[in-house]
Amino acid sequence: MAASTVNRRFVPADFDPSDFSQIEPLYRRLLDRPLDSAADLERWLLDLTELSAAVDEFGARRYIDKSCHTDDPAIEKAFMHYVENIEPRIKPLFFQIQKKYLQSPSRSELADPKFALLERRWRSDVELFREENIPLEVQITRLVTEYDRINGDMTVEFDGQELTLPQLGRFMDSPDRATRMRAWEAANNRRLRDRRRIEEIFDELLSLRSRIAANANLPDYRAYAWKAYKRFDYSPEQCARFADAIEATVVPLVRRIDRQRRADLGVDRLRPWDIAVDPRGRPPLRPFPQDQIPVFVEKTGQIFRRLSPALAEQFDVLRTHNTLDLESRKAKQPGGYQSMLEESGLPFIFMNAAGLQGDVETLLHEGGHAFHALSAHREPILFLRHAPMEFCEVASMSMELLGAEHLDVFYPDAQDVARARRSLLEHIIRFMPWMAVIDSFQHWLYTHNGHTPEQRQGAWVDLMNRFAIADRATAGDVDWSGYEAIHQTFWQRQLHLFHAPFYYIEYGIAQLGALQVWVRSRQDAHQALSNYRAALALGGTRTLPELFAAAGIQFDFSERTLRPLIGAVEEELASL
Repeated sequence: MAASTVNRRFVPADFDPSDFSQIEPLYRRLLDRPLDSAADLERWLLDLTELSAAVDEFGARRYIDKSCHTDDPAIEKAFMHYVENIEPRIKPLFFQIQKKYLQSPSRSELADPKFALLERRWRSDVELFREENIPLEVQITRLVTEYDRINGDMTVEFDGQELTLPQLGRFMDSPDRATRMRAWEAANNRRLRDRRRIEEIFDELLSLRSRIAANANLPDYRAYAWKAYKRFDYSPEQCARFADAIEATVVPLVRRIDRQRRADLGVDRLRPWDIAVDPRGRPPLRPFPQDQIPVFVEKTGQIFRRLSPALAEQFDVLRTHNTLDLESRKAKQPGGYQSMLEESGLPFIFMNAAGLQGDVETLLHEGGHAFHALSAHREPILFLRHAPMEFCEVASMSMELLGAEHLDVFYPDAQDVARARRSLLEHIIRFMPWMAVIDSFQHWLYTHNGHTPEQRQGAWVDLMNRFAIADRATAGDVDWSGYEAIHQTFWQRQLHLFHAPFYYIEYGIAQLGALQVWVRSRQDAHQALSNYRAALALGGTRTLPELFAAAGIQFDFSERTLRPLIGAVEEELASL
């Protein structure tokens, strides 16, 4: 992964971010600098941006290395050096930096409204900060790193091959039901082997997060997370109502889809391995050979080119600078993400491609994040580049839907294009109840302190049943009988529960935003994309409702908005 050339004014050219003795004096200089005017304050913020970008990029690269090589002790040691010896020692300094900004009389002279947003966000950080929480956060990172290592080590022997769990996904949509079942069982039985240690890790995480909230004088970690995520525009009660709306609006559609799938497959009951397969028995969609990642990248680039030459140019930045690690392999963290290298100005995309249609959707998704990061990077102050996560996911989910209009790049046969688009739309419909399960589960976890693993399992199973992901009593739902241990621990595969508690509702809110972008694009594709790109360029300089408005959509996740959008998806499904 190559770094681009950067120009520094405040940070020395030979600065080494792995050495705290080089970092601290630069923060001290900023803390000691007089701020006698608005011009002084803006220059100070730019110098702080330069320092923060250099340090942030160093940390991001250590995380990326760790993600790509979970079996390399030297890489993990370098990552943990940053986590244990750099990041914790910066936090008290940055707390002082934020206080200095908030206490500066010159702040009132900054005319641009974006500075009021910066003040609101930093005031929230200052109110939350407790120095005694820093070592607890280090312990959390150690535990999450162990969780990642456990997952990265998971492989299975299947038909004479050693496969990672993402690679095993190629068999999950086999037309042969026995093959699907064997693959599903192999993957989930492999996860069960580590369930006890993962359960222990999670219990430790719950305890640490409860202590962090108590140290900040908050009643529970949900209250802490709400403040830490700067959720100024909605409440936990609205999240509960969103889940109710999904139960009323989406779950009935999932059940109709499942009834039709059961009839098409000619089975008495759907099993967990029957959801990904083509219900008409057609061969699985294979958009590219799993060992030909360059083909995958080239064809995705063609989709971006069709949408907009400007998007294609931005995607070429990643290709030129080799900031893509896409193939699935042993000793690689599961999942996918985009990480912005703030000093270089380069997005990095990480994923585990195995030649599946879902890989195309993932790269389109992470590409949307990359376009957002590149567009927002025009904002000179780092701390105003990052939009609220609810809008960041609009950037990525919209790109999945917009890109799906051009899947003929991967599939010459029009029927395969229709199948792939149907797969995406069905995924969206199935995702909404899953999102409600994960979000509702987190609300339960962090408002029931001291619960037992058995109570946790019970709450999880109840939610899976409520949202029709598993319910033996209702015709058309997926039957998990005989797999109770897998069912009860299925939550352990959801990385967000470990890495970023309460970070999941964003996907649901953003999905409604993305569906609005999609509906508008079918009316006026040029205007919808223009609005979308204009909103991305605003970065974090507007409030969440204002960013939605700039994209030509509404910030609303009530049933009033949800119902017609789900209706539009159902109508489109009927046409495919």
